[in-house]
Amino acid sequence: MNEYDWTAMNTDDWTEIVGVVGLFVLIIAVILTVIIQVSRTVRAKMAAGREGEYKALAEAAVRTQEGTERQLAELGGRLAAMESRMTSLERVLKDVE
Repeated sequence: MNEYDWTAMNTDDWTEIVGVVGLFVLIIAVILTVIIQVSRTVRAKMAAGREGEYKALAEAAVRTQEGTERQLAELGGRLAAMESRMTSLERVLKDVE
């Protein structure tokens, strides 16, 4: 019997081959599962970091908008004061004519 004669293999030989193939498939499945889970964890951490950056950006935008609103209110008050002074100045000029 030749060492490479496949027809002369008995059941124990096939059992060993199936066992080795099964073990190889199991190891590949475990490695793939670990890689997939690690990549999902990394993606989740990156998404959380981006969400924090977006939140900080939104808060900065809100602060800027509030500052702009305050400045507009102040300018509106100044404009109203200037308008009342201009009206009184026009009245004085009409009286002088």
